[in-house]
Amino acid sequence: MASSNFVDYVKIYCRSGNGGPGSAHFRREKYIPKGGPDGGDGGKGGDIVMKGNAQLWTLLHLHYTRHLRAENGGPGGLQRSTGASGDNIIIEVPLGTVARDADTQEFVAEIMEDGQEIVLLKGGRGGLGNDHFKSATNQTPRYAQPGEEGVEANIIFELKILADVGLVGFPNAGKSTLLSVLSAAKPEIADYPFTTLVPNLGIVAYRDQQSFVMADIPGIIEGASDGKGLGLRFLRHIERNSVLLFLVPADSDDISKEYHVLLNELKQFNPELLDKQRILAVSKSDLLDDELMNEIRKELPEVPSVFISSVAQQGLTELKDLLWKGLNE
Repeated sequence: MASSNFVDYVKIYCRSGNGGPGSAHFRREKYIPKGGPDGGDGGKGGDIVMKGNAQLWTLLHLHYTRHLRAENGGPGGLQRSTGASGDNIIIEVPLGTVARDADTQEFVAEIMEDGQEIVLLKGGRGGLGNDHFKSATNQTPRYAQPGEEGVEANIIFELKILADVGLVGFPNAGKSTLLSVLSAAKPEIADYPFTTLVPNLGIVAYRDQQSFVMADIPGIIEGASDGKGLGLRFLRHIERNSVLLFLVPADSDDISKEYHVLLNELKQFNPELLDKQRILAVSKSDLLDDELMNEIRKELPEVPSVFISSVAQQGLTELKDLLWKGLNE
């Protein structure tokens, strides 16, 4: 799918419906000219509701939505009839979507399951009709409650990709190539930085007809946690992954240093990311002979590691075994 069709961040002004006003009606019939109060209650205002939809993978359908207003409740009627409730507005979102208040940055809700519904803004309650206010000393109350006003807020909807394994690496580390070899995904691949502009998902087949989902996250550069490059925009997608697969090419000047730079960017963005299972894959290893591989192995950081080559199909089975082990620990 074209990169322009991937939208993972939208901000929408939302307002729930006002409650309907209560009625101050009195019973008037042919032989009962002075009946008592029989005004009904106002209807409840519509809610703003967020709902999970497993068929969606992007917020594209909300990209041009700027305002959402739920319907107001109807007024109360005669004979104690309650006004109609306002219709709710259902906002369907992909699984992994988080809602935040744009003004306070406060967390509001998170959708993780298909069909899950969460009320973001409750509609106003309907006002009470005059029938509720009659008493022995006031048998003809000529007033009723107005409806309660709805709630308004600027809501940010932010998608965080749901995947088992997240690929972490600098641009041109070979992440897209690896994903294309391990799965049926077809990410754009070229020999220049930032070929990948959106996260790509692929299903990796494993033994005994098992599988796991891998996400190719756009390349991180040093300073990404401060907003440089594309990193800050996409670092949040890594928060959902169970295992982080660090990809460093074999022709790097210092593999261990590059790994720790990537690790530091994750730490600066969210220290909790360091609690995730980490695996290091040295890509483009078809450039190395056994002697050089053994020398490099001595310098690698103390994390489970494997030498791979996506082009030469080397070390991929061992890599999948490591990933599966990490996912099940």
